[in-house]
Amino acid sequence: MELLLLMALPVVVLLVLTVISYNRFVAQRASIDATWANIEGELQRRHDLVSNLVAAVQGYATHERGVLEQVTAARARAISAVPAKVPIAEQARAEDALTQGLTSLLAVTESYPQLRSDALFRDLQRQLVETEDRIAAARRLYNLEVAAYERRRHAVPSNLVASTAGFAPARMFEIRDPAAEHAPHLAP
Repeated sequence: MELLLLMALPVVVLLVLTVISYNRFVAQRASIDATWANIEGELQRRHDLVSNLVAAVQGYATHERGVLEQVTAARARAISAVPAKVPIAEQARAEDALTQGLTSLLAVTESYPQLRSDALFRDLQRQLVETEDRIAAARRLYNLEVAAYERRRHAVPSNLVASTAGFAPARMFEIRDPAAEHAPHLAP
């Protein structure tokens, strides 16, 4: 009987460790999903602000139609690039294009002192800067969660649990364009 218990002990310990490892993977995936939801919420806020910002600029800079159309088209692509439909990397590229369009739009507004002094425009610009900062913070947190998950997914012995249980790789939300990593800044 004692021999049987002695032989069963390593199997029980292995089983318990496997369950603990599996549950940690489940918790990490849930944490990744939660941090991604924060990013999506901030991106949605950004998309709404861009629409309002374009509308505010249109009233002053009607002959800057090309820039306004570029930003509007980039916003539409960013909205349609939801993770359920496209990989996160493609969504990041769509957001890069929107950021570049916003940078162009804000550069154009430098030529319109009346627009820059408009209270609505300045408020929208301030909200956009705050939203960009929140997106950057949420992106950093998401990428930290993904990095921890991926380290664990590749480390022995948890890699055995990950491959057996089918825990798929997670992708970071990276911005390629260095200019896109910085939020637009308010004009002095």
